[in-house]
Amino acid sequence: MDFAFGPEDEAFRQEARTWLAEHLPGHTARHQDDDGHPAPGRAWERELGTGGWIGLGWSPHRGTHGNRTATLTRQVVWAEEYARAGAPARLGHLGENLLAPTLLAHGDDAQCARFLPAIARGEEIWCQGYSEPGAGSDLAGVRTTATRADGGRVYRIDGQKIWTSLAHEADWCFVLARTTKGSRRHHGLSFLLVPMDQPGRVEVRPIRQLTGTSDFNEVFFDGAEARAEHLVGREGDGWRVALGLLARERGVSTLVQQIGFAAELARVVRLAVETGAAEEPAVRDQLVRQWAELQVMRWNALRTLGAADTPGAPSVAKLLWGGWHQRLGELAMRVRGAPAALGPDPWSADSPYRLDTLQRLFLFSRADTIYGGSDEIQRNIIAERVLGLPKEART
Repeated sequence: MDFAFGPEDEAFRQEARTWLAEHLPGHTARHQDDDGHPAPGRAWERELGTGGWIGLGWSPHRGTHGNRTATLTRQVVWAEEYARAGAPARLGHLGENLLAPTLLAHGDDAQCARFLPAIARGEEIWCQGYSEPGAGSDLAGVRTTATRADGGRVYRIDGQKIWTSLAHEADWCFVLARTTKGSRRHHGLSFLLVPMDQPGRVEVRPIRQLTGTSDFNEVFFDGAEARAEHLVGREGDGWRVALGLLARERGVSTLVQQIGFAAELARVVRLAVETGAAEEPAVRDQLVRQWAELQVMRWNALRTLGAADTPGAPSVAKLLWGGWHQRLGELAMRVRGAPAALGPDPWSADSPYRLDTLQRLFLFSRADTIYGGSDEIQRNIIAERVLGLPKEART
């Protein structure tokens, strides 16, 4: 496939590069993480919104919502420049790249008018209420319920969600809940937009990870309310809406992820040269394999972005990067050797539990083949929906 950038794309690249060079240093000076890198935050989301950089990939057929749109190649250009500039992870990713396209495809005009401008301005942050204890990758096992109340004007939601990214920051949550009593599997589910600011009705509990951080959360709904007009699609049609959203989860943003992967791989290569580990044939072979597989992931992402419909593409992408990133974490520890088990000052009683970049990479990547749909689920999707093989027996 010819995926070349034209003169207009390169002009757009220069515009993006210039804007990031002007705005990112000021943000970094005010907001840094423990390693001195730009930290995500609402201020940065609002700055991106003011610059018109949110919503580039939204379809314009439902009108404008304060965002500007861009061609697919320019979306790729922006993603590349954003990653190369070392800009912070996005708080608004779920709203911009998952909810907004879902509303444009399945929502009504009032929902688009209410929610999309706030996302485009970087003012409202979203989280995703899908996974539950016992219903993680297998979303059809959802048990959270939503019942009509108050004369049908609201839904009252009861249940628990888990592994909810950004729930501690979010203003809203898009929730998959069971609205038909006695329904099973993918039948009777609905897609609801739920405000998080409901004291006593919505409780968020951070989950402490191996890395010592808490990027994920448990969310408990105890009679939480969602307005009836915030039902996306028809009642009981939530499974179709949810699958449509998941199909959008691995779009242009995967290219940002891969540029980040390339930076991590380069760090591991430098360490291998410094420690002499690169002289070992087995290590050198694995470094080359990681590089080659990363190129394949990029080409595959570009190929699927340029195709109108590529069945199973999101599942293939997840299988590729999940295993790749996990192997990179393992390689980083192998290259470092015994010191990989030690912190920056392991003998200091005053030293908190801290990890360096590669240690965090190793520990966090243990979950890469589980979250976002486990490898088992992705292989089942490819087998059943692409290859037409018999469905897995379910009890």
